[in-house]
Amino acid sequence: MSMQSRYAWYMYDWASSAFTTTVITVFLGPYLTSIALTEAGNMGYLYAFGIPIAPQSLFPYAVSLSVFFQFLLLPLIGHASDGPLGKRFVILACTAIGSLATMSMYWIKAGNALQGALLFIIANGAYGSSIVAYNAMLNDVAAHEDRDHVSSRGFAIGYAGGGLLLLLNLGLYVSRESLGIDGGQAVRIALASAGFWWAIFTFVPFLNIPKREHERNNEGLFVSLATLKNILHQPKILVFLIAFLLFNDGIQTVISMAAQFGSEELHLPLETLQISILLVQIIAVFGALMFGKLAQSSSALNMLMVSLFLWMGIILYAYAFLPPGSSIHFYVLSGIIAMVLGGSQSLARSIFSKIIPAGSESRYFGLYELTDRGSSWLGPLLFGISLQISGSYRSALFALIVFFVSGICFLWLFSKKYADISKG
Repeated sequence: MSMQSRYAWYMYDWASSAFTTTVITVFLGPYLTSIALTEAGNMGYLYAFGIPIAPQSLFPYAVSLSVFFQFLLLPLIGHASDGPLGKRFVILACTAIGSLATMSMYWIKAGNALQGALLFIIANGAYGSSIVAYNAMLNDVAAHEDRDHVSSRGFAIGYAGGGLLLLLNLGLYVSRESLGIDGGQAVRIALASAGFWWAIFTFVPFLNIPKREHERNNEGLFVSLATLKNILHQPKILVFLIAFLLFNDGIQTVISMAAQFGSEELHLPLETLQISILLVQIIAVFGALMFGKLAQSSSALNMLMVSLFLWMGIILYAYAFLPPGSSIHFYVLSGIIAMVLGGSQSLARSIFSKIIPAGSESRYFGLYELTDRGSSWLGPLLFGISLQISGSYRSALFALIVFFVSGICFLWLFSKKYADISKG
């Protein structure tokens, strides 16, 4: 538990968050959609292995496929992380693959939209796989009594890193004419910069820590299977994980599709989308703190339920009332999303930590991560199918409300039959 190892752990959140903000949340969705529309032309569809794909659905499908492949890989990644390769190797290997794929996005242009989608599937798959090893490393870099503090600091550093690169890319995009570059080239530079940022801020600190410092035994895969078997006989944990699987899938899909919705449905300029993501980066930290304070006077479970009802309100407002072309309305809605985002994520993790058996935290949180990453392809898939059928981004967004309704139902079941967590 050296400070050098803890510093490297902090820096990975700083490094990889640039990928989620610059690539996933802001730039790639609108850009990939625009070149896909150009490529489809009068045919109206792109074709992958003979399968027709609506250009507007290409990015949601790519998100869905990338997360689905992560679900298949997660048991192997967990086994490799706890086994002879170790977490350090897994993080470095995933960073090498993901950052190289991200830097290669510089060459995505009209005519190779499908290749761009493939690069994203590789990069996002590598990112999600690395997060399994990264989260598991918390127990290695912090003693039990320090984990809340270390985890919160890592969360804050990640938001800062992702926000800083996005701010730099915002400056690049706004200044593109004076720099003699067009909008497409500015976007491609931004995408490539996220790959470079991810690589340099990961490799520099991680190559300076001992190779085998974080390794454990070679039983990761079997321990995970045994823990999964135990959960099937622990209804309290099982019901909460089902609830988390459902509402978290809705949350992740709203976040990943927000930029495409703003660009294609609301016709907002890219600068507006960038500024809104910067707001989310900053406000989400305060949202987590605010909901944490409110949970002390009520309960974490009650406030989590409140946050999910707010998520439903956000979707309903965006579906029925959010006016096209209004940056102000989009900024306000982004601020509300940020407050709820930080609260719902932090409270869900806090509740789970209170219901799992003492002494088995890392094994159960491994399955928590599996639930987090393993189902997050369902929302983008539903979004993409709804969009392809209806042709409406608002209808596709509204379809996601099923995840929040079903998640609330399972949380209600949890609260009535199994909840015995203390206030706060």
